[in-house]
Amino acid sequence: MIEAKGYNGQVTFDGEYITITRKGFLARTSVGKGEKRIHISHITAVQWKPPGKLVNGFIQFTVPGGTERRSGFGNQTNSAIHDENSVIVMKNQAAAFEELREAVDEAIVRQHRPVPTDSLADELTKLQQLADSGALSAQEYESAKARILGS
Repeated sequence: MIEAKGYNGQVTFDGEYITITRKGFLARTSVGKGEKRIHISHITAVQWKPPGKLVNGFIQFTVPGGTERRSGFGNQTNSAIHDENSVIVMKNQAAAFEELREAVDEAIVRQHRPVPTDSLADELTKLQQLADSGALSAQEYESAKARILGS
């Protein structure tokens, strides 16, 4: 589990869900107190604006059906304060959020990889049957077997 505490909320990622938790006065005056959970399959993008020397940054999770709007120059962080899928990040919090962002990006990529339909044993069995029937030469069989085994 990865946790990152920001200026106006805390984000945790357990490999399956992003949870944004807000507490206290700042939460009440911006987005509202409470907890929001988003399954990784519903996250379509992660926007990361790193904090600078003079301004805070933010992390924002995009979900289908969300109401995104383009912020004017210099107003991105101010707009993120009022977005329920964003957390403001100060300079000393950036490393934790960068780690979180990388983990979420990797999980999004895994969600879009095709699920293998055949097991390794099934593929090797089919390959052996082709070789036994004479459809593959010994050299073709060994080459295909090496490709399947990743060697």
